[in-house]
Amino acid sequence: MAHYRRVGEVPPKRHTQHRAPDGSLYYEELMGEEGFSSDSSLLYHRGVPSAIVASEVWDLPDQARTPNHPLMPRHLRLHDLRTDPDPVTGRRLVLGNNDVRIAYVVTGVDPSPLYRNAIGDECVYVESGSGSVETVFGVLGYRAGDYVIVPRATTHRWLPAEPCQLYAIEANSHIAPPKRYLSRFGQLLEHAPYCERDLYGPTGVHLVKGTDVEVLVKHRAGGQVVGSRLTYATHPFDVVGWDGCLYPYTFNVEDYMPMTGKVHQPPPVHQVFEGHNFVVCNFLPRKVDYHELSIPVPYYHSNVDSDEVMFYVGGDYEARKGSGIGLGSISLHPGGHPHGPQPSAIEASLGVEYFEESAVMVDTFAPLDLGEGGLAVEDPAYAWTWAGRGPDASDGDGGPAVFSNS
Repeated sequence: MAHYRRVGEVPPKRHTQHRAPDGSLYYEELMGEEGFSSDSSLLYHRGVPSAIVASEVWDLPDQARTPNHPLMPRHLRLHDLRTDPDPVTGRRLVLGNNDVRIAYVVTGVDPSPLYRNAIGDECVYVESGSGSVETVFGVLGYRAGDYVIVPRATTHRWLPAEPCQLYAIEANSHIAPPKRYLSRFGQLLEHAPYCERDLYGPTGVHLVKGTDVEVLVKHRAGGQVVGSRLTYATHPFDVVGWDGCLYPYTFNVEDYMPMTGKVHQPPPVHQVFEGHNFVVCNFLPRKVDYHELSIPVPYYHSNVDSDEVMFYVGGDYEARKGSGIGLGSISLHPGGHPHGPQPSAIEASLGVEYFEESAVMVDTFAPLDLGEGGLAVEDPAYAWTWAGRGPDASDGDGGPAVFSNS
């Protein structure tokens, strides 16, 4: 995020001496992306940020993946998924490929361990609840509807103020606003559906004293996603000041300005972030198409290069009876299978002026596998809802009207 921030005490000139009141030297750390050829920040530590005294294996939750074979659309009921209450170690893998992993956790109120993801950025959507995230850059508050963006290798921990439902999008890359929203110097442009005022980063330093402090690190080894438990000689939260364009921040869907048109608009107008080989979109309450002959629900579509994951997070889904989709549902519509509204929804949508539904969509440009968490809460009847019958039925009319944002 090329939006400069400065927090705490930093020297007038980078890479020069920065001393504490007692004369001791602070330790400067450059945290930068893409071989220090992209966004970066400079952090000034009381202790040596490289000083570890132990390294052990951290056994991650089950990361096994099952291909979507035979090919079919899927419905996963996340609200039926039972998880351990830890915001980090309790995450269960729902879907994933070699570019991105989607996990889900329902937290308690106890803090998570100190943690960092050394594989890629994390974008955690807060379905419900509130709390804070402590980081080496400072503290972020979060609430329902927030995306919490945590850059790769940022040491942090979650402190829920109440039970929270967290939808974690873990990238193997960086996550940023779409390039078409940005000027050549990185400013969000006038046509973007949000601006820098809507992004909330740390405003003060967060200092904690301690020795022999454990940090859980998710990383890669042997082509696999693995974990290590590093013990640091001093507490990582010892940064007295930092500045730069790389830091964690939050963005709330209430600050996203939906775009509408005279006829149905394609999903890219709802995009909020992008990573390598995937995008994140919002479908939010909005006025729908206003052409006199418009059809508010989408046309059937074959996004031939993508798998589409829709997570239904808000609104009135009474109209979706018949498909099984409701709050907390995920629909997976894979590339190679055209999808769209239930058959009777098209006529039923005529004259509708406003959609109250909210959903978070992830489109990937490589096929998604099912994680063990997704398999545990799959609705086996979903694939047949357009036809109204499946392998064990002989007839049907496609079911009652069902509205769909996707």
